[in-house]
Amino acid sequence: MKKNQTTIDSEVSISGKGLHTGCAVTIHLRPAAENHGIVFQRIDLDDKPKVKAHILNLADTSRSTNLKENGVSVKTVEHLLAALSGLSIDNLLITLDAKELPILDGSATPFVNLIKSAGIKEQNARREYISLDEVVKFEKPDVGIELILLPAEKFTVSVMVDYGTSVLASQYASIKKIEEFEDHIAPCRTFVFLHELHYLIKNDLARGGELDNAVVFVDKKPSPEILEEIGDFFNMKNIQINENGTLNNVKLKCYNEPASHKLLDLLGDLYLLGKPLKGEIIARKPGHFANTEFVKLIYECLR
Repeated sequence: MKKNQTTIDSEVSISGKGLHTGCAVTIHLRPAAENHGIVFQRIDLDDKPKVKAHILNLADTSRSTNLKENGVSVKTVEHLLAALSGLSIDNLLITLDAKELPILDGSATPFVNLIKSAGIKEQNARREYISLDEVVKFEKPDVGIELILLPAEKFTVSVMVDYGTSVLASQYASIKKIEEFEDHIAPCRTFVFLHELHYLIKNDLARGGELDNAVVFVDKKPSPEILEEIGDFFNMKNIQINENGTLNNVKLKCYNEPASHKLLDLLGDLYLLGKPLKGEIIARKPGHFANTEFVKLIYECLR
């Protein structure tokens, strides 16, 4: 684990579309001083207001992790925060000219590459870690959700998911140290079931979604009409279902890509603590709501 705080060496930027709003957005990552933390700034608004990446500023978790401070929103922050966690970046100013971060390829790798292209700069201030002597647990037994933090000197995460379908059943993913994030977790993309995607399309949601930035699982055989609707929406012809139950738009990066992406999301949500964490985390069926409720419980232990 790093001993000192870090920021980046130089300013870098990237552009894309927000997954849910469909709005074009450009974000700039800018170096920040020691003890600054991770802060977003909406430069498209008057007075260029700032929103700190902290659990106290959580707005909602409807389909993504969304922040709000003094009435100012920043949406879908989890993939960038996961990249910052994975590369141990403590201090950064992120300016954006719309309210939602770009989805890019649906993973954290574009953000990882962007940060590395800027260079990582070690600062003089010591890095402070959150380390608890007690067990913290969030659970919803009726749906099998359980997230546990066990005291430990190292940071490890294990994730188990089970979607109860033939195309996506039980999966497991883990990291034993944060340095594994870049190669094993960051490339794993968001995913969706076909019936969920069809619902989003019919309700004018996922406006910035494309078939190359998500893995689509087909748990129920769709009608030719539904496949045609999806193809028309994404301007893609000859949509078919692969033998592994995914649409033919993408191939899996690894056999457990969905579980690994859930781990990615969890890392991003945990970074809303404002400081890196020490401890062993075991998560069953994590998701943004459960993740952030878990983070709230951890934060309450610090107060």
